[in-house]
Amino acid sequence: MSGTDRLQAILDLLRAEDSVETEELALRFAVTPQTIRRDMAALVERGLAIRTHGGARRMASTSTLAYEDRRLEHAREKEAIGKVVAGMIPNGSSIMLNIGSTTEQVAQALSDHHDLVVITNNINVVHILRMSQVGSLKIAGGSVRPSDGAIIGGDAVAFMDKHKADFAVIGCSSLDSDGSILDFDEREVAVARAILRNARKKILVADRSKFDVDASVRIGNLEEIDILVTDGLPPESFLQAAKSAQTQVLCANRAL
Repeated sequence: MSGTDRLQAILDLLRAEDSVETEELALRFAVTPQTIRRDMAALVERGLAIRTHGGARRMASTSTLAYEDRRLEHAREKEAIGKVVAGMIPNGSSIMLNIGSTTEQVAQALSDHHDLVVITNNINVVHILRMSQVGSLKIAGGSVRPSDGAIIGGDAVAFMDKHKADFAVIGCSSLDSDGSILDFDEREVAVARAILRNARKKILVADRSKFDVDASVRIGNLEEIDILVTDGLPPESFLQAAKSAQTQVLCANRAL
């Protein structure tokens, strides 16, 4: 079992049992107690657990847990997407990133770049890149959504409208077979729209699970996107919509 899978399994146990013991987990997963303690430290750092004597207990915040769950879901796929996108971004360019666990993987993959201007409404992106050599980090002002670190609202929209970037990289919650790009929060969507209208090259990042999610607030459609980077073959109707929109679809490191 990989470290990511083990973390997800520990989270599942915390949800079911509220608390876990280090020694019991070490036996369950056939690893050393030291390995489990490192896993516990990672969960505590992410705000998912509280350390106890001999183990950990679940955090009461379900909103934080939900976002951290999304980070762990399809983690390998999101990491692969991030690396593909980072390969498109040359040193010395400017990039806008919105909130999302996949855009955070793009930021992680950009950490070895230099002389970038990174513009974002995602507190987590700043945390990922603040000790790197990327260059300039600019973050929007406005209301912070505690559950995921998104900065949303009119001030964040106005901030994006003050800038122009070479690249926009946005994530979403849902993709419809007709090419619609969707999310749940109108305030978050308003920022994503501002990012798209202020970038020269527009990249959408979404793992294959987004085709199984229904959301009602439209960010836009494929006509507004130059490249979609995903991890699996989209539905045929979506591929036809992408073809009509002249949107390139990339699956990991190969074109579809």
